[in-house]
Amino acid sequence: MNIQQIHVGEHLRSWRQRRRLSQLDLALDAEISARHLSFVETGRSQPSREMILHLAEQLEIPVRERNVLLVAAGFAPIFPERRLDDPALASVREAIELVIEGHKPYPAFALDRHWNVVASNRALPELYEGVAPELLEPPVNAMRLSLHPRGVAPRIANLAEWRAHLLHRLRQQVDLTADPKLDELQRELLSYPAPASAADSRNDVVVPFKVHTSVGLFSFFTTTVASVTHAPDESRTLPLMRPFSTCAAAAAGRSAHTSAPTTHRSNLI
Repeated sequence: MNIQQIHVGEHLRSWRQRRRLSQLDLALDAEISARHLSFVETGRSQPSREMILHLAEQLEIPVRERNVLLVAAGFAPIFPERRLDDPALASVREAIELVIEGHKPYPAFALDRHWNVVASNRALPELYEGVAPELLEPPVNAMRLSLHPRGVAPRIANLAEWRAHLLHRLRQQVDLTADPKLDELQRELLSYPAPASAADSRNDVVVPFKVHTSVGLFSFFTTTVASVTHAPDESRTLPLMRPFSTCAAAAAGRSAHTSAPTTHRSNLI
């Protein structure tokens, strides 16, 4: 069934249940009657565009999915979506490239919401030694590259800990966004062979990424920054869903090597 054929009330009910809220809970948060909310969810009442956006705000529904709700209710979408190479985002792109280049000699990547690499500073090519060529074909997926048995995984010294960290983070993202592509990626990653030793890094403040290379063992920590912009008809700053992930740490007794200085998209090395 096409998602746009589903009534807006069904979408709202699905998001409410995903957020583990009762009708009464949501009605109190939105300052409307539980009866009216029930009518909206069952299709007995047609919500206005303002009511849809108000409920979406209370449910913390991602902006991209708010367009789906509006279309399902017969309204035009109001939140535009642009690719990173769109001329309108030239200043954002320049800022991202400046930051990732500034992290040399350590590797830095700009990722989209599905963990695909859209820009890289091409630092430390030793990280990708022995990786299957098809995993480096664009679009390169950072999660897949990290955990695939033919990717970097065999050389990760703390694979169990790193795998648990990435899967926990991805699971949170799936729960928050209900993105079917992320759900599919999660299922794929869970199908990969698991390390013999189990690990649970959910409560760790920092989970290092330790990887063996031909020049020695490197240990990194990661930070994530989201690019933001002001979307039309919104009174607050909204994420562009362009997660920016960087690796920044020193190798044990080794200096990182750099490669060509040009930042490029959809490729790692």
